[in-house]
Amino acid sequence: QVQLVESGGGLVQAGGSLRLSCAASGLTFGSYAMGWFRHVPGKEREFVAAISRGGGSTYYADSVKGRFTISRDNAKNTVYLQMNSLKPEDTAVYRCAANYYNIGVRPHEYDVWGQGTQVTVSS
Repeated sequence: QVQLVESGGGLVQAGGSLRLSCAASGLTFGSYAMGWFRHVPGKEREFVAAISRGGGSTYYADSVKGRFTISRDNAKNTVYLQMNSLKPEDTAVYRCAANYYNIGVRPHEYDVWGQGTQVTVSS
């Protein structure tokens, strides 16, 4: 069974940090580019960051560039999102996703999705 499971969300004050993890199972992890998206009720799903299969290429939304870092450990089948200098507007459900073909920024390019983890940033 193919599965992505996120963890690491929570409540943090503005300016704080969180590290999200996404553990993959049931797929050949190194064959997939990975991405993080976030969703706020009433708004469209927003791209956050993506990383290539080998980890050599990364891409970020302008809104998080310089604050968030995506990384992966293919030996552990896990992708991470380090979030620093958090702002209240970063509050959302964060979901990881796997893309079999290549790094991408659009949700429809991703084949497998996790359930998400809530991140709440208080002012």
